Amino acid sequence: MSPTNQPTKAPTVFQRRVFEALANVPPGKTTTYGILAKAVGCRSAQAIGQALRRNPEAPRIPCHRVVRNDGSIGGFFGENDPAALSKKRSLLEAEGVAFDASGRVEAVFILRQL
Repeated sequence: MSPTNQPTKAPTVFQRRVFEALANVPPGKTTTYGILAKAVGCRSAQAIGQALRRNPEAPRIPCHRVVRNDGSIGGFFGENDPAALSKKRSLLEAEGVAFDASGRVEAVFILRQL
């Protein structure tokens, strides 16, 4: 296991494409699972979530910068428990991401298709 407790199995070609696209989201910005899917030519935001769940190099590959379409933070490493969500929010806040009163991020970063 890696330091993030994620499997150390080599990423698939699809996962590498997701990770490469995600590397273009700068600190302090977020994108959505759907936008990331479009950037890699995938039609499934859920597939993006599954790839990010297996991110062996977090936070270098910043999976915490991916949120749901409605601006809610979604899961973190495949977990939706309060501790995981609190950690994800803390990472985003440390980068300067702003949240509204309902706990949603205020803006998302649009990626170009690869």
